[in-house]
Order: sequence, then structure tokens, then C-alpha cells
Amino acid sequence: MNKHFAASAVPKGIHCLSLRLTDEYSSNAHARKQLPSPELLPLLSDNSYHHMIVSTDNILAASVVVNSAVQSSLQPEKIVFHVITDKKTYAGMHSWFALNPVSPAIVEVKGVHQFDWLTRENVPVLEAVENHNGIRSYYHGNHVAGANLSETTPRRFASKLQARSPKYISLLNHLRIYIPELFPNLNKVVFLDDDVVIQRDLSPLWEIDLEGKVNGAVETCRGEDEWVMSKRFRNYFNFSHPLIAKNLNPDECAWAYGMNIFDLSAWRKTNIRETYHSWLKENLKSNLTMWKLGTLPPALIAFKGHVHPIDPSWHMLGLGYQNKTNIDSVKEAAVIHYNGQSKPWLQIGFEHLRPFWTKYINYSNDFVRNCHILES
Repeated sequence: MNKHFAASAVPKGIHCLSLRLTDEYSSNAHARKQLPSPELLPLLSDNSYHHMIVSTDNILAASVVVNSAVQSSLQPEKIVFHVITDKKTYAGMHSWFALNPVSPAIVEVKGVHQFDWLTRENVPVLEAVENHNGIRSYYHGNHVAGANLSETTPRRFASKLQARSPKYISLLNHLRIYIPELFPNLNKVVFLDDDVVIQRDLSPLWEIDLEGKVNGAVETCRGEDEWVMSKRFRNYFNFSHPLIAKNLNPDECAWAYGMNIFDLSAWRKTNIRETYHSWLKENLKSNLTMWKLGTLPPALIAFKGHVHPIDPSWHMLGLGYQNKTNIDSVKEAAVIHYNGQSKPWLQIGFEHLRPFWTKYINYSNDFVRNCHILES
């Protein structure tokens, strides 16, 4: 329970960073300067560049994703980063990248409120998710009372608590399903979660032949590791629900979100978004009894038949809940992913895995220093 609260809280240093940068936006013209500069705007939709997207309200995490990608790239001048954030974080996020450019790469910061396409008509399901009383009390109510302590083991209790994190109903978390509409001029993008670190040049991802498929992803059912790499549909869905039992195969291999190469041209010819919406609605109607956790289960259904497996060395998972992670494997992976509760920016992050993340933070930066980020 303590770990759940520690994982759900925003550390004081990260909150401080957001507040100070927001204040800077209002008082410093440099923090408000156009990103990117006007002469570079055409490159935001130029498909000869490598476009990467990260969607987050965590400024420090976004800076690590961008810094690590640029520093690991053999062609940083070809990188265009699209950082998407929410309205409350927009000013602070913009300030950070305006005051800390990562040239020669290009960074665009956009708030969800700045996308014309994201209207209530286009995302009705998400409005339903956020306003449904049962959903709100499930995610924002008394988690301990709702988990029924008398009938559970510590591990099951922990997973029940994690399943009730409010992040799972945030628009930022579901945004990835709208990428083809949000970036109508782009053909191929790499989508990154905010808890990843890039350690290798990612440009070869754009050369992978997805063979007509939409989503290049690492499969998570082919490893020895029972925690991370032995996930099939049965791990995500309730197969005692008739709709699930009728439509899905419990032995089907799952895949990972967090580092995906998306062919948007192929995606626009599918009904992936509609499928995602309709299954979200069904789960709402059945009171969340089809699956509990996050954005991956509806995506596993929506992308069925549209996934091209890529080499597992591209994306190593589990650094946020796997204390015994093999350090040599971490060093070799192209992208490492701190999925799980023990994020590297939290005090409950694993000390031996944290340096792979903190090496991309500039501790001499005035904002980082004044907010005492990750000082022991």
C-alpha cells in the first residue's frame, strides 16, 4: 500500500520544476519563443525526417526521453520531436525546451488543447470514461476499501491498487490511438512512453519493412522471464466474460507499448480507432469486468492482425518492477523501459537502475538545481 502511494505521488522536486518553469513562461520572453523557429516549421511535416512522439505531463521525464534520443543518434539533425502535454503543463513544458534547446534536433511542444481534431465529437468514449460516476469512484475513490483486504494476497492487492491508478483514464494516456489524425501529414513515426531511455541510434527503425502492418512492436510472450516476457492475452483479459471468450484467444501473444514504430499511412486505411472505441464502450457497459488495466488491453484487440514483431533488443521492459534486471542486458538494449511502479524519478526507483536514466539530466541547470531534483 505504501508503495502504491509512493508511486502515485508527484515528487516535490518535479512539482517545483513545473511551477518555476510555468512562472518563467509568464515573465521571460525567451521562455515563450516560438518552437521551433518559424523557418523550421515546414520540417514538422517533412517525411524525410525521423519523427518521434512523446505524450506526458512530466517535464523532467520528457527531457530525458528527448536528450537520450538526441545524444544516442548518429544523425541528430534528422530528428523531429513532437512533445504533447496537457493544458496545465503546457507553459512549463514549452519553457523547458525553449530555454534548453537540443540542437541540431527540432522540438515542437503542443498542448492537447491546441489540436483542433481533439473535439468531444471525435473522442466521445474518453469523455464517457472521465465522467462516468462508477469509473471516477473506481479510479479516484477509496482504493483500500475497494480492494477487499480480507480476500487477497499482498501481490494481488498490489496489482489491484496499480490497476486503479487515475493515469489510466487520462486523455494523455489514450492519445496514442489518435496519432494518425493528430499528425495527418506524417507517414511513419516512433512513439515513446515518458519512462524510457534511448541508448542507441533509432534511425534503422524507419528502414524496417513492416510488411503492410501498422505497428512495429516487441512481443512479450517469447522470453524466460515470467514477470516481463511471458505475457499472453490471458494475462490482460477476463476470459470468463462471454464477449472476451467469444472473440479472443487466451494464448495469443501480447506486445509492448512504449517504443513502437507506427506506419500511419497503413493505419489510416484501417478501423483500428473505431475498434478501440467500441471495446472501450463495451468494457464501460460491463462495469470494467472485461479488463481492468490501462490502455494496452483495448489496443491489443484493436491492433489484432496489424502488428509486425520487431527484434526484442529494440525494447527492454520491466525496469520499474524488476529488481533483478540483468545489467548487461540493460546496457545492450536500444531502449530501456521503466514500466512498473518504481520509476527512476521516484525515491522507490531501483538505485542500481537509476543511473541509466539520470545520466541524461543536466544537474548544473538552474531549475534542476534550485528544485533539488533527486538529491539524496
